[in-house]
Amino acid sequence: MRIATFNANSIRSRLSLILDWMSSSGCDVLAVQETKVADDEFPAAEICQAGYHVVFTGQKAYNGVAILSKEPLEDVRKGLGKMPEDEEARVIRGRFRGVTVVNTYVPQGTAVDSPRFEYKIKWIRGMRDYFDREFTPNDMLLWVGDFNVAPEPIDVYDPEGLYGSVCFHPEEHKALEYVKEWGFVDVFRKHHPGEPGHYTFWDYRIPNSFKRRMGWRLDHIWATRPMAERSVNCWIDTEPRTREKPSDHTFVVADFDLG
Repeated sequence: MRIATFNANSIRSRLSLILDWMSSSGCDVLAVQETKVADDEFPAAEICQAGYHVVFTGQKAYNGVAILSKEPLEDVRKGLGKMPEDEEARVIRGRFRGVTVVNTYVPQGTAVDSPRFEYKIKWIRGMRDYFDREFTPNDMLLWVGDFNVAPEPIDVYDPEGLYGSVCFHPEEHKALEYVKEWGFVDVFRKHHPGEPGHYTFWDYRIPNSFKRRMGWRLDHIWATRPMAERSVNCWIDTEPRTREKPSDHTFVVADFDLG
């Protein structure tokens, strides 16, 4: 099973890139974040015409998540189940070949001294309540998406200068670790332990940030231990970031041997 995650920063703007990448990558399941489109305008017909199945939940101009797959997903559910943190289109899940994929777009947080940052911390910590209620750490489960947190100093281009900023703040690290302790393994770090310089996001606002390697590792594929044991590879495909009018993120890909 090959799964990937990608923050599209508008699925309609990036649809051609996504479909080209799906065709060439051999990906079975692609989790997409920041679709930025209301459900009645989501490009489902184009995706289905290309040979894929898709489930989605969105809102106009902001947020939104979707899952593309080669086979129909089972047990599709949207949102966090009426939790207080569930007011925006940020979570969708489905089961593929016995594996549940939870796709999330974590709030960015805006500024450390803003109410949105407080909301982000509550939202992340609320994911542990969600996993507690819906699953066990022994389930075949993947948590994927744009977490909007770089967990370690090696996950940002300037750890000293960026420390304490949004997406690399100790409160975010504590909140994310709280969820991880529920029973998750960072699949990328399983295969690339301690290696710096691997990024998934390069800020548009910084001139030539991609060429200058000024990146952050914000996009993740995490697995429960039974799934992590079946993980055989994980990598970041940076080539799509070099294309014309790319997203500010790129694809993270993982392979699992389901036997």
